Amino acid sequence: MTTDLVPLAALFTLGLLGAGHCIGMCGGITSALGMAAGGRSRYGNAGIVLGYNLGRISSYAVAGLIAGGIGFVGSEYLALKPLLRGLAALLLILMGLYLSGWWRALVYLEQFGARLWRRIQPLSQKLMPVTGFPQALLMGAVWGWLPCGLVYSALAYATTAGSSADGALLMASFGAGTLPVMVLGGIFSFNLAAVLQKKGLRQFMGLWIIVFGLWTLWAGVIEFHGGHGDQMRGGATGEHHHG
Repeated sequence: MTTDLVPLAALFTLGLLGAGHCIGMCGGITSALGMAAGGRSRYGNAGIVLGYNLGRISSYAVAGLIAGGIGFVGSEYLALKPLLRGLAALLLILMGLYLSGWWRALVYLEQFGARLWRRIQPLSQKLMPVTGFPQALLMGAVWGWLPCGLVYSALAYATTAGSSADGALLMASFGAGTLPVMVLGGIFSFNLAAVLQKKGLRQFMGLWIIVFGLWTLWAGVIEFHGGHGDQMRGGATGEHHHG
């Protein structure tokens, strides 16, 4: 399991910075569920909204479990760790550009994910109307697979986690970062999206995600050269002893 808190904090921050994108995509259904259930559920508005978001985060964790496992196989058996880290850095930079409105290349990746979403979305219709916490939890678990460039960027980072468990933990941390804004927007049903969609704020958050992507790339370069140097020193030492 992950003992280094830096990746966890990084993914949490990514979720927090990208919350404007999240509430733009999922905030509508969160508010709608909370308003519709507020007068009919013994759990109240807050319970429905919280259940939905916990379900959404659980889907992120499952996706992280898969991504971490793929990354483990790729790193340990196919020597793809530098490539995976480079891909994660690239997607983070593209997400920053997308969030800031400077370049919307990740739209094409979201369109690709929409193919899977078309197969999953009908499941949500069977859960309507949502009047209790279990239904909200399941609804969130379905909507957690909504095509989202921010989630895909976090998943790419999760492939570098080192194991399935660590990938799940990283994605849960990412989901926790999105939680404050999503819950507040759903419970109080105010136009938080309008605030978070302001151009200056989006550009500020996008810029920080770009910096995060560049840091990820730089950390990968340092790790690669460090490991390469250790191998060379180990080889040299082995030759010395052999002589």
